[in-house]
Amino acid sequence: MKLTFEIEPVEQARPRATRMGKGIRLYDPKKVSIYKKQLAMMCQFKYKKEPLTGPLIVSLKFYRHVQSSVSKKERELRITGAHRPIVKPDTDNYIKSTLDGLNGLLWEDDNQIVKIVAEKYYSDHPRVEIEVQGVKENDNS
Repeated sequence: MKLTFEIEPVEQARPRATRMGKGIRLYDPKKVSIYKKQLAMMCQFKYKKEPLTGPLIVSLKFYRHVQSSVSKKERELRITGAHRPIVKPDTDNYIKSTLDGLNGLLWEDDNQIVKIVAEKYYSDHPRVEIEVQGVKENDNS
């Protein structure tokens, strides 16, 4: 199954904390919280089935805007994929926010994911592309 979410990927940031009486409550920064909510709404619109169960293999492609401060030549190299993003945010932070945002919708829980392939690209059309496949019994791929 392949899904494309037309949304600028957002990295998982460190959680914020606030005091609640004698305890502490942790929460996502606003930017991350909005991203997860938008991703969830898009998923509910595109994927109208029960969450997937069992072990899963997930492939993620994150397409982010090209910085406006680069030259036209460098911009073209980035858009064509000749130059890939080797700047922050880190790929693993994109993965974390995206997988968490799809918990309970696309899969029951992201702990079901036994293999992940993730890539970062530049694009004029920011988006997140996800491909999910179940793992067959005795499949060691």
